[in-house]
Amino acid sequence: MEASVRILLVDDEQAVQTLLTYPLRRDGYEVVSAANGREALDRFAEQRFDLVVLDVMLPNLDGIEVCRRLRSSRSQVPIIMLTARDDEMDKVLGLEMGADDYITKPFSVREFRSRVRAALRRSEMGRPRPDTEAPISIAGLRIDFDRRAVSIRRQRVELTYVEFEILAALARAPGSVFTREMLLEHVWGDAAFRDPRTIDVHIRHLREKLERDPASPEYLLTVRGVGYRFREPEQG
Repeated sequence: MEASVRILLVDDEQAVQTLLTYPLRRDGYEVVSAANGREALDRFAEQRFDLVVLDVMLPNLDGIEVCRRLRSSRSQVPIIMLTARDDEMDKVLGLEMGADDYITKPFSVREFRSRVRAALRRSEMGRPRPDTEAPISIAGLRIDFDRRAVSIRRQRVELTYVEFEILAALARAPGSVFTREMLLEHVWGDAAFRDPRTIDVHIRHLREKLERDPASPEYLLTVRGVGYRFREPEQG
């Protein structure tokens, strides 16, 4: 693994910092530590990071607020949230603020390393490629797959990596129904350890960004009891 990959590890517990820093450095990553939310934002402003591992429970500013501020600055850096216990609210809030993934404490180092590798792999896959794929346009929505750019009625819309991947999967197969498990596997490579309702949160985010009326969507349609599908082009 290239040493240029830099990870910001934010946790106020020194024992957790030590536990997670060792395997990350052993895997060849550079690790920068922060013990609270304000320090995390300071470190992030000072240098480029390829991944942020962010505990929810932090002094000064909690992880949810740090995540929100990173996303409001238009940063697309992958963010993995660490949540205590099995707190559903923390998970939902983290995803609402733009986190890409979450891990519930306690977790194994093996699972943690797997999640980190997957997040970095997804980030690398998300960079523009030389091969081309034709953009699609439908009813005012334009998706440029090569540039990973989305616009609605000619207004650019900023999507997180996960949001774009879900939208792209659905849009490439208009009319096809995707279960939540299928979308989890498409984005994260597997559905293990992940709540299928994670997809519902991202779909809600997408609808808020793309739909005129999120409660009555035009593009991202619910197939009750099954999953989601993208609208089919009108036949004319």
